[in-house]
Amino acid sequence: MAEFTMELNDEQKEVQDWLHGFAADVIRPAAAEWDEREETPWPVIQEAAKVGIYSLDFYAQQYFDPTGLGIPMAMEELFWGDAGIALSIVGTGLAAVGVLANGTEEQIGTWIPQMYGDAGDVKVAAFCSSEPDAGSDVASMRTRAVYDEAKDEWVLNGTKTWATNGGIANVHVVVAVVDAELGSKGHASFIIPPHTPGLSQGQKFKKHGIRASHTAEVVLEDVRVPGSCLLGGKEKLDERLARARERAKAGGERVKNAAMATFEASRPAVGAMAVGTARAAYEVALDYAKTREQFGRPIIDNQGVAFQLADMRTSIDAARLLVWRASWMAVNGKPFTAAEGSMSKLFASETAKKVTAEAIQILGGNGYTREYPVERMHRDAAIYTIFEGTSEIQRLVIARTLAGMPIR
Repeated sequence: MAEFTMELNDEQKEVQDWLHGFAADVIRPAAAEWDEREETPWPVIQEAAKVGIYSLDFYAQQYFDPTGLGIPMAMEELFWGDAGIALSIVGTGLAAVGVLANGTEEQIGTWIPQMYGDAGDVKVAAFCSSEPDAGSDVASMRTRAVYDEAKDEWVLNGTKTWATNGGIANVHVVVAVVDAELGSKGHASFIIPPHTPGLSQGQKFKKHGIRASHTAEVVLEDVRVPGSCLLGGKEKLDERLARARERAKAGGERVKNAAMATFEASRPAVGAMAVGTARAAYEVALDYAKTREQFGRPIIDNQGVAFQLADMRTSIDAARLLVWRASWMAVNGKPFTAAEGSMSKLFASETAKKVTAEAIQILGGNGYTREYPVERMHRDAAIYTIFEGTSEIQRLVIARTLAGMPIR
């Protein structure tokens, strides 16, 4: 087990410098354009693939970093560049985590490479959980998966929403209900292979922020997939459902569901994204406050601005430490006995919203224009308190964990 440390090792620092350079030289110059276009920045993803950032190998190296700091460090640097473009680069990772959290070794080896493609033929993947009537309330999920034993196939019907890369993905990972009586415990995850009949893109959303990231509905109409596309396999699913039924009879012990397993693994990473955006806005505000003069002196000489910047930096550093702690705990198998993963996402997300708003205030009228990036950063930051569990849900998870109550 790796010891917890607040200092990156030499190898991690090299990776950090490399990612920071890519974010500064490739992502940032393209950020405003792709935000305005509201389109997937395929040329930037292609560049990321060429240098090895958008690849299974890079993602695996960071994911299996024994310190746990590889993923949060990478996320912070990329999202420091721009949240919308960075999400287009890392969005496939959520689907990959879904397979890693629930799949067999064979499924991991088969499907994750197809999610990324290669530098000459870049692909993306999508994780599909939320529905029009089932966002925070995953127990209300309506997408159904029915097993056709005669053909050893699963038949899926339903509509997913808010899916990053939904409809344009090479591989979709879909969470569906297999036993409605068990609520969220009766869910399972399925791989939808490329070009599977019955899967189509529904509405593409025009968003407030992260506009370079493709977000859309995914419609499933009699989608048939082989039995081998059930993540974890039929035998494991049957055993899990049987345990859930027994526990339900005994009083409803907590049982993890497929979507929750994915979100628990990814929440600290989302916190790191928020830290990157907050840090970017803080740095713009700090540089501006040092050079902007009013009444004959830089505005940072005014306590009202200086104290604001001090609080911004303090919150950012505190958020990073919560993210790093949760990431280290996760990779070393430490249980989140106080919902430390949710803590990290909650605090970092709220910090990003607050810091980006304060950056606009420090820049004044300039901060409200698109000539400066902080207004875009503020729009982007709003999503962190919403996706992969709203701030309200994080507080609920934390509170119920502290009280020893089941999380449904």
